[in-house]
Amino acid sequence: MELLIRNGTVVDPAAGRTFESDVLIKDGRVAAVEKKITARGARVLDAAGKLVTPGLIDMHVHLREPGQEHKETVASGTCAAVHGGFTAVAAMPNTDPVADRPEVIRYVLEKAREAGRARVYPVGALTVGSRGKELTEMGALREAGAAAFSDDGRPVADAHVMRRALEYARMLGVPVISHCEDLSLAAGVMHEGLVSTMLGLKGTPAAAEDVAVARDLILAEMTGGRLHVAHVSTAGAVRLIREAKARGVRVTAEATPHHFTLTDRAVAGFDTNAKVNPPLRADADVAAVREGLADGTIDVIATDHAPHAAHEKEVEFDLAPFGLVGLETAVGLVFTELVAGGVLDVVTAVAKLSINPARVLGLSRTIAPGAVADLTVIDPDAAWTVNRAELVSKSKNTPFHGFKLKGLPCATIVGGEVHLAARG
Repeated sequence: MELLIRNGTVVDPAAGRTFESDVLIKDGRVAAVEKKITARGARVLDAAGKLVTPGLIDMHVHLREPGQEHKETVASGTCAAVHGGFTAVAAMPNTDPVADRPEVIRYVLEKAREAGRARVYPVGALTVGSRGKELTEMGALREAGAAAFSDDGRPVADAHVMRRALEYARMLGVPVISHCEDLSLAAGVMHEGLVSTMLGLKGTPAAAEDVAVARDLILAEMTGGRLHVAHVSTAGAVRLIREAKARGVRVTAEATPHHFTLTDRAVAGFDTNAKVNPPLRADADVAAVREGLADGTIDVIATDHAPHAAHEKEVEFDLAPFGLVGLETAVGLVFTELVAGGVLDVVTAVAKLSINPARVLGLSRTIAPGAVADLTVIDPDAAWTVNRAELVSKSKNTPFHGFKLKGLPCATIVGGEVHLAARG
């Protein structure tokens, strides 16, 4: 079966350009990228006025399966992924049981195969039970299919354990994704500042992140290991990563749409959907994250998609779990806040959603003859309003309900198969 994407604007981040073209897909691969392709009998997808991009990759997602299927499953999470324009996700290991054994990695891969939607790249746990004490059998996890290693959700408090993790990951050729948080400072339920004082909520200072980022950068420089800093949220972390990159440290970093869009004022109504970790920060931090995205300090945009059931979030703020769902609102927030906001041009924004996470994970994303046909089609001008009831994720914990956004995925193609019916 052939698929012809006609009259689109192809975004090629690797070459740093856009151009008008048709794209022909055959047998799951890109067959041609040129104008006025003729393909009798092919299914035609009209992309006039739309962007045709390399398949988007969200390298920071919690699929909750096994163990917390009431929040999300691999099937529902990958359905949300393709609905949000993502052709692939990296699944964090804080499941139940933790993905610290090869059989859990293989279980997630099998569930992804059964679901048959977005590709899933499991992330193996760094330490047994993600307890930060004893390294996992990282080689066995890598052989089973782990694309990276992390104890995300928990920091690795012991510097010696993190050192060894970076050394082993370097030998395996994969990155360590670090949840940078000093727990001796991070005892709050939101950002420590004027808003937390006014609300009477215990805050976590920005220093809790900055201290941990500084330590991990020093260890990455010492070991030569590849460090990827997850969900950067503070001005201090951005500055430290920028300085480390200038010294040649092998570090990459990601920011989430909620950290470049919202401040701690979103917590003012005690909306537990705005309770995230790291917390929503102050204006200066949001500005620094945006600056880090613009100058290349922050390489990747990832959602930290963290589903929670309604009954878990509908409690007192102090008692609610951290996290929000982000797969289905990410593209709209990127195009509204960063592209329309003048922070990033289209090519750079697409790079941070596609080829940059691919490079971190050792994958390939391109639109060229012979390449695997993982593509996303985006209408950059489509205006829409976020309605949590319309999210296909199993959980609906978003603080963006009612937000008016511009930019909407209208087709998600994985291996040449269309998984999101064309919109518009």
